[in-house]
Amino acid sequence: MLFNDKLEQLKLVMRGKKVVVLGIGRSTVPAIKLLSDCGAKISVRDKNKEAKIDYKEFHKLDIEFLLGENYLKNLDKFDYILRSPGVKPFLYEIEEACKKGVKLTSEIELLMQFCPCKVIGVTGSDGKTTTTTLIAKFLEKEGYKVWLGGNIGKSVIAELPNMSRKDIVVLELSSFQLMTLEKSPNISVITNISPNHLDYHRSFEEYAMAKANIFLKQGKNDILVLNDDDNYTLKYMELIEEKKINNTVKKFSIDKVLEKGVCFKDNDIVYCNEKNIIKICSKDDVKLIGMHNIANICTAISAVLELVSIDSIKEVLKEFGGVEHRMELVRKVAGVNYYNDSIASSPTRTIAGLKSFDKKVILIAGGYDKNIPYDEIGGYILDKVKLLLLVGKTSAKIKEAVLNEAKKRNIDKKDILQIIEYNDLKSCVEYAKKYAKKGDNVVMSPASASFDMYKDFEERGNYFKELVNNL
Repeated sequence: MLFNDKLEQLKLVMRGKKVVVLGIGRSTVPAIKLLSDCGAKISVRDKNKEAKIDYKEFHKLDIEFLLGENYLKNLDKFDYILRSPGVKPFLYEIEEACKKGVKLTSEIELLMQFCPCKVIGVTGSDGKTTTTTLIAKFLEKEGYKVWLGGNIGKSVIAELPNMSRKDIVVLELSSFQLMTLEKSPNISVITNISPNHLDYHRSFEEYAMAKANIFLKQGKNDILVLNDDDNYTLKYMELIEEKKINNTVKKFSIDKVLEKGVCFKDNDIVYCNEKNIIKICSKDDVKLIGMHNIANICTAISAVLELVSIDSIKEVLKEFGGVEHRMELVRKVAGVNYYNDSIASSPTRTIAGLKSFDKKVILIAGGYDKNIPYDEIGGYILDKVKLLLLVGKTSAKIKEAVLNEAKKRNIDKKDILQIIEYNDLKSCVEYAKKYAKKGDNVVMSPASASFDMYKDFEERGNYFKELVNNL
């Protein structure tokens, strides 16, 4: 085990402290173990009294458990509240405890505070996972030891004892994780901003400002990467000026050629500076499909261009075919391609996926309602979809968006694409198989979260793949 002075600081801070952990999950279990090893006294709480807890993991640790409706009881008796991302920080009991001096933290915040090496953080509404994965792969190809985590993969906090100053931590960060962040990453990335998670956040403004925490605590040696094509970037630039944040802002674009930055020009991904335009690679050399992925690539390159060589970037882009559940080609059956895009939990993600295809697709969509608008998707479905199969709670919203757009365009009802609503995904897949002809693309891209029927988007995507593989 390496000597890590930051870990020693954590031990000094936490020794003998009383910590209440709110929510049992992927991020909190490793944090519980680490804090216990550091000498903290732990109480674990969860609203769900049926929460799955592997008590064998904790049998050697002196931990109290409280499950059920009283899980927020007596929070003011602790020194720290460590919340799971799913626990809202603005709950009344949490706010009251903080007023009495209790410190609110999280696994990500502890990691940021006590990490011994450079941290790269990625957030945004769409493209986070692909961008984060690309950044990690670029760095690994260059020879860095990379710790990948946050909202992707496993929790990284358990690896604190194994980190050295030369390593790099790469984190995908959700708005839930960023809401109370008090230390920003050394390199911060915002892919784009559009309405999302409005079932959790009290307003779109709160959601967008949660994302801003990724750069609000940056200093003069830190870098922020922003999307020059995104409408919200101007507001973030105004916020940087208002708060007098002395960081370096780098921008990327796929819509225009920048004076300085990574952008898309004449089918090439290039880096522009004051003196010249440097070609990084051709779009034809990239294995990922779709212009949304070109944007993700430009984002990732912007974050690491000063850390890795162009050769390393080119090698990764030739090899990397994407992350599971992100426009993933599952199988070709009787000449029909079946794509799993279960990660598309918002309309903007599905729109980006539809843009990847040159001809109309058979679209399976619908799911859990996050209280976000669906108006924009109507036009893209009319333009890009030949058959729409709907399932889940957002079916009515998606159908309404299509019909409203058809009305605006004066399209007669008999000329609107076929729209069928089902109660389950299996029925959608079975009908798609009957309808599809050789050369067609069947795309499961829900434009909605998965929680009405599944634990998460991965479970939904795996079920779709199972159905397709059984055709």
